Parts: sequence; C-alpha cells; structure tokens
Amino acid sequence: MSDVALLDANVLYPAPIRDILLQLAVEDVFWGRWTEDIQEEWIEALLRNEPHRERVALERTQDLMNQATRDALITGYELLINCLELPDPDDRHVLAAAIVGRCDVIVTRNLQDFPIEIVALFGIKVQHPDDFLAYCLENVADKFCSAIKKVRARLKKPPYSVEEYLIILDKQGLHATVEKLRPHAAIL
Repeated sequence: MSDVALLDANVLYPAPIRDILLQLAVEDVFWGRWTEDIQEEWIEALLRNEPHRERVALERTQDLMNQATRDALITGYELLINCLELPDPDDRHVLAAAIVGRCDVIVTRNLQDFPIEIVALFGIKVQHPDDFLAYCLENVADKFCSAIKKVRARLKKPPYSVEEYLIILDKQGLHATVEKLRPHAAIL
C-alpha cells in the first residue's frame, strides 16, 4: 500500500486509534501526515476532556509522533484555507493540508464535514477510521497484525489480553476492523 493519509485530530485522540494508526505509519503500511494545527487540536480536545493531563507530556507525545514518522508534518497550506468551502469552516485547514500534502485520503470521524463532491474535486477520499483500518488490514494483513501485536505489547498498565484489546477497539467504533481481526487473534 502506498496511500498518503491525512490524520484528522479526531483520530489522533483517542489514544487507542492514534496508537494503531501511528504504528501502521511507522511500518509504512501507509504514509501518515498531519499539521501542527491538527496536533494542537487533538491536544486541546484531550485537555478539555481530561484536565488532569499535563500539556508538557502531550507535547512530548506530539514530538515523538513527528520524529517517528517520515515527513509527516505538512506546512505551507495556510494560504489555501480561505479559498475552500466546507460545511464547517473550521475544517478548511484539514482539506487545505490534504491538498498541499498530496494526500489520497482524509481519515476522520467527521465524514459529514467533508462532502464527497467537494473533496473529490481534489482527488481525495474521506474515510472513517474503521473503514480505513479495515482496508489496510485487508491489503496487508501480516503487517497490520504485527503492528497490532506491537501496540498491544506496549500496554502494560494494565496489560490486555487479545480479547480485552479487541473490546477496547470495538468501543472506539472500530467494529469492522475488530471483526476482521478476530480470525487473526492467535497472532495478535
């Protein structure tokens, strides 16, 4: 696979989805991209929902993300923002970044904010993270399962059995992905 995927803030937070997407990007299942604005957006959302978190720790996560993935950070898209029309004007920066970053797909939970008839003009698709991950799993099952195994192995406080981990993913709305992973449970 060689898809270039812009990861919207709502798939970088919550952590279970971010962890999978980043591990897959690190393993070159796809090329994961984002902007500083997207990074700031997920950090702000997490701090609103979990005010006990420390910004410094989240910024460290942000730095590690930028270091771990090849050329993930998109810049130079700002002038394009005001030229775009979307149902939610606050999402124009995401589409602008996807255009400048030559992305094939925007991975987001907010599908309604990126109408197909608009993003298709730029040769870009929009996919829910469940659809995107299920697609990745179908196309590179070995690498995908290896990535899931690595992510699950890093979770030590507490550790999770395969079934417990799949339940976590299912609660994140990754229903199709979980169903496609179940036959591979022995190697996760």
